[in-house]
Amino acid sequence: MRTRYSKNLGVVVMVRLKDTTKAKSCTRKVGAVVAAVASVTGMVFAAAPATAAAYPTSTFSIQVGASYYTGTVTWYNRAVGVTGAFKAVGCRRVYADARIANSGRRLDWQSSSTWCDESGPAPLPLNADVAGGATKVNVWMTTENAKEGLEHFVCYPDYSTCFGPYVGLPWEYSGGQADMADLG
Repeated sequence: MRTRYSKNLGVVVMVRLKDTTKAKSCTRKVGAVVAAVASVTGMVFAAAPATAAAYPTSTFSIQVGASYYTGTVTWYNRAVGVTGAFKAVGCRRVYADARIANSGRRLDWQSSSTWCDESGPAPLPLNADVAGGATKVNVWMTTENAKEGLEHFVCYPDYSTCFGPYVGLPWEYSGGQADMADLG
């Protein structure tokens, strides 16, 4: 018996040089075909690309009395997704902004409309179209008045949980650091 190895398929085939019966010959042929198909199939699955790693996420949970905005910040390459469940008891509004942490430069902001005694999903998609994307996100809740900050969280892509809760507005909005007029 002689052993042959095919480099292209990675298949080892045993070949008998003596004349054998037809039944044994068919069995060998079927066995060789099954081995070749299994080898090629295995190579196809082995060559399949790995799935992309999940985007980093950070969680937050703003709770003011019976009102809340609880959710996740997802850090994409040039965007940030802020998604959460919002319940307003009385009139409330939620905001999020995307920033470059070391400079404080605001890239984008979004807010819900004013909600009064209602609940539901409140997505706040943010554009962060700069090299490296956003490196900081503020998420906060106000009354119907944008200047009446109730509670906020500060989120960074390297941390799975946002920092907070802190009372009031994010510091960029509390001391004249940013123009509040465009947040109304």
